[in-house]
Amino acid sequence: MGPDRVGPYALDLETPSCPVMPCPHHSAAPAAFFLPRRRATSSPPPQTQPTTAKTPATPAAAAIMSITGEVPGEGSDGEEVFIDDEDIINEIPLDEEDLPDQDDDDEQEEDMMDEVEDHSAYAFHGHTDEVFAAACSPTDASLVVSGGKDDRGFLWRIGSAEDVQELPGHKDTVCTVAFSSDGKLVACGSMDGQINVWNTATRTLQGTLEGSDSGFEWLKWHPRGHLIIAGSEDCNVWMWNADHNAFLNTFAGHSSTVTCGDFTPDGKLICSGSDDATLRIWDPKSAQCRHVVRGHSYHTQGLTCLAVTWDSQSIVSGSQDSSVHIVSINSGQVVGSLVGHTNSVECIGISPRYNWVATGSIDQTLIIWDLAHQAIRSTCEHDEGVTCLAWLGSSRYVVSGCVDGTVRIWDSLSGELARTFSGHSDAVQSLAVSADGNSLVSVSSDKSARVFDISMFK
Repeated sequence: MGPDRVGPYALDLETPSCPVMPCPHHSAAPAAFFLPRRRATSSPPPQTQPTTAKTPATPAAAAIMSITGEVPGEGSDGEEVFIDDEDIINEIPLDEEDLPDQDDDDEQEEDMMDEVEDHSAYAFHGHTDEVFAAACSPTDASLVVSGGKDDRGFLWRIGSAEDVQELPGHKDTVCTVAFSSDGKLVACGSMDGQINVWNTATRTLQGTLEGSDSGFEWLKWHPRGHLIIAGSEDCNVWMWNADHNAFLNTFAGHSSTVTCGDFTPDGKLICSGSDDATLRIWDPKSAQCRHVVRGHSYHTQGLTCLAVTWDSQSIVSGSQDSSVHIVSINSGQVVGSLVGHTNSVECIGISPRYNWVATGSIDQTLIIWDLAHQAIRSTCEHDEGVTCLAWLGSSRYVVSGCVDGTVRIWDSLSGELARTFSGHSDAVQSLAVSADGNSLVSVSSDKSARVFDISMFK
C-alpha cells in the first residue's frame, strides 16, 4: 500500500522557518560516482584477450599442448574435446610445489595494505563492508553520519570510539545520508526504497519515509526546513515533510533512474538529472515540470552529477559522455559548455567564494573552471579516476577523492597540489567537511571512514 498523500505544505517554501545554514560544500551525491549500482573501482582497463581458467587433471597435464594449438579440454566452439596419445608432443613433469599458492598472493596483498601510510587523525571502523556516503553536521563540528553496503548507517563522533549510534532498519545498501540544515535531523536513504529519519538529540527514529519498492539514489534536504526530496530507480523524484512523516508529492517525467538532483539554494525550485540524459526543473508546490533540457546541445548519455550556483540562476551538470553543460534555470536553455574531460564526469562542486566550478572525472583529472568566461583555470592531474570532491568552505582550496585511495587538496588559485593524504587502501567514495572547517571526513570501499586535519587550509 503506497504512502498517503497529504494536503497543503506545513512549510512555506519561500519564507524561512529557521536561519539559513550554508552548506560547507555543494556536492553531487553519491551521486554521482558511485552509487552501488554503478560504482567503479579503477580507471577503465585496456582491452585484453579473454581467458578461461583451467584446472589440470595432473601436474604433467599442465604442460601438454595439442597439435592444433588449441587449449586442452576446449574446442574451437567451446565444446569439450579429448586429446589422443598421438597429439602429445612432449610431456614435462611439474612439481606441485612450483605452482603458485593463493595463500602467498593473499599475504602479498595484506603486506601492501600494511604499507599504506596513514595520515588520518582518526578512523572509524564500525562498518563491515564498503562505505559509500558520509555527511557532517552543519551545527556540531564533531558529529558525522555514514552509510554503507552493510545495510547500516552510523552516527558517530570524531575522536570518540564510545559515542557511536547504529542507525538500523534497512534491508539493502545505505547509499545516501544527509543532515537537515539546522542539524536536528539526519536521514539515511537506501536501495531498499526507504528513508529513515533520526533525531540527532535523542538518537531516536523520527519516522520512515516510503516511496515505491525501488531504491533511492540520493536525497537532499530543503535549505531552510524539513522537507526531503529523493531520486529513485523508479524514474521519479519523491518529496516528504519529515516533521510529520508525510508524503507530499512525486515528480514524474523521467524515463530512467533519477541519478542526481537538489533544491535550488533559494528553496523555490527542484532540479533533477537522469540516466535518460535529460535535466528537469520542477515547481515543488505544483509538481509541474517547468523545463526539460535535452537534445543535441545537451548530454548524449545519462547525467551523473549536478550543482546549482549560489544565486539559484544556473545549473552545472556532468554526464557519462564526458561533457559538462551550463543551463539557465529561468529559460531552461543550455547557455554554455565546459569542454575538457575525456571520460565520465563523476562530481561537481561550486565555490562559495569565487565564480568557479570544479569537476572530477574518471579521466584522472580535476578541472577548475572560470564560470564567467567558461574557461579552464587549472587541470589537476591524478594517478587514477576522481570519484568525489568538496570545496573547503569559502577558502581557495578544493579537495578530491580518488580511486587509488588518496585524498588531495588543491590550491584553486594556482592549481598546485597543496597536500596528499593517505590512509585508505581502496577507492574513496565520499567526502565531507566539518562545520568548523577543521576536519575532513572521507569514506572508502576499504570499509573505513577516516578523518584528516585540514585546519591549516581555511
